[in-house]
Amino acid sequence: MAAVTEAPAPPLAPQPAEKPPRKRGRLVPYWLLLPGLLWLVVFFALPLVYQASTSIQTGSLEDGFKVTWHFQTYWDALSDYWPQFLRSVLYAGAATILCLVLGYPLAYLIAFRAGRWRNLIMILVIAPFFTSFLIRTLAWKTILADGGPVVGALNTLHVLDVTNWLGFTSGDRVLATPLAVVCGLTYNFLPFMVLPLYTSLERIDGRLHEAAGDLYARPITTFRKVTFPLSMPGVVSGTLLTFIPASGDYVNADLLGSTDTRMVGNVIQTQFLRILDYPTAAALSFILMAAILIMVTLYIRKSGTEDLV
Repeated sequence: MAAVTEAPAPPLAPQPAEKPPRKRGRLVPYWLLLPGLLWLVVFFALPLVYQASTSIQTGSLEDGFKVTWHFQTYWDALSDYWPQFLRSVLYAGAATILCLVLGYPLAYLIAFRAGRWRNLIMILVIAPFFTSFLIRTLAWKTILADGGPVVGALNTLHVLDVTNWLGFTSGDRVLATPLAVVCGLTYNFLPFMVLPLYTSLERIDGRLHEAAGDLYARPITTFRKVTFPLSMPGVVSGTLLTFIPASGDYVNADLLGSTDTRMVGNVIQTQFLRILDYPTAAALSFILMAAILIMVTLYIRKSGTEDLV
């Protein structure tokens, strides 16, 4: 039999070369970023440069200010107002710790135990945002008023004796004391702690808790080994969102405190609006910003997480 040979396969038709992507398409992400970048440049970068220029000027409002590269203003501002800087850090740190102590159980409850009440509790957490920051702070003047129920209860429980010994209050008063300022800061910035904590806790897989229970871990051990380490991004975010604005706040110290509880924000406001010493006010602002930046950088490195929510 004659060998049957297969016909050779027809050659493949040449495929058309792929068109290179359009350069215009590559620029779309940059065009989308442009409005945000312009916003940052106009409302953040340019004012920052202007304030930096103001901080090294000399002169007066009547004669005008001129850039003379007078860096001595920074040292003078720091040496004259270092107590207010220290007080701002202490008050903001105390308020941040209180927000964490109060906010973590609340966020844990919302994430794992609230059930059908979750949305209602979340609304109650953000309810203070429905009113003005100023109104919320003024409300605390009524709450902590002399002779009011709060002060009466603290006197009955002899709590004021302890706070007087610690230097947080004076006599039978709570207003115009460090305790009042810290209470106002804690109340006003507590939602900034609860929301990141809740977001971080909600991401935790519930099966991890079940696995810990299967391994005979006690609830406190499960919290210490599983829940809290996994919620660290929320802890870091919440503490930063609380400490940073609290350290520069001046409303609470102005309305709930006294001249002995003035923070650096009150000094900056006074220098800008009353004394009209713009170089000193700008220098104080940059010192505060640099101090917060250093503390935040060290805190993030020490916390062991950069996965912020």
